[in-house]
Amino acid sequence: MRKKEAMPEESTEERILDAAFDVLQEKTLSGVRMALVAEKAGLFQSNIHYYYKSKHELLLAVQKKVLQHCIELRRALGGEGGALESQLEAFWGQKKNFILKEPKYDYAEIEFWAQARVDAAMRDEIRASFRNWREEVGAMLDAFAAHLTEDKRRLLAAVMVSMMEGASLQYLVEPAAFDLDAYFDYCTELVLREVKA
Repeated sequence: MRKKEAMPEESTEERILDAAFDVLQEKTLSGVRMALVAEKAGLFQSNIHYYYKSKHELLLAVQKKVLQHCIELRRALGGEGGALESQLEAFWGQKKNFILKEPKYDYAEIEFWAQARVDAAMRDEIRASFRNWREEVGAMLDAFAAHLTEDKRRLLAAVMVSMMEGASLQYLVEPAAFDLDAYFDYCTELVLREVKA
């Protein structure tokens, strides 16, 4: 008889971040309170303050987790190496996963994007997140579309990020508006048409 492997216990900090995501999704950014996060995590509020001195510091950590999770998910989906089509599918797959299975990440990102208008630290984090995304897409385009001018590759990277973010903004408020798989299949078709032009 095989021994059942024990699942690693979630760290206190991870519990806090997960609880903050849940509160953010339920209450929006303005409704996030350290006491609510503590309650959701099953911790005392002092435990939250041990890791994060303020709500602002906690929210910046949540935003960084969104970016890190995006990167990890794309890598898990095969976002490095392989044919252009498989790399595109990794980008689309990450976004579809967020929309369909982990919408709390997209809702958090939308909240942070709106807050970035008035919060310089949040704006810096959002800029870094979008810059990272464009750079990852750009590296893929450098490998498969070197014949395009650098300006065109940079613009195409920005358009692809808009395709992904646009899918979230539209689908999360009206899932019946379009078929998500068909949407990303068409995005692939558009990108390939541009790359092969």
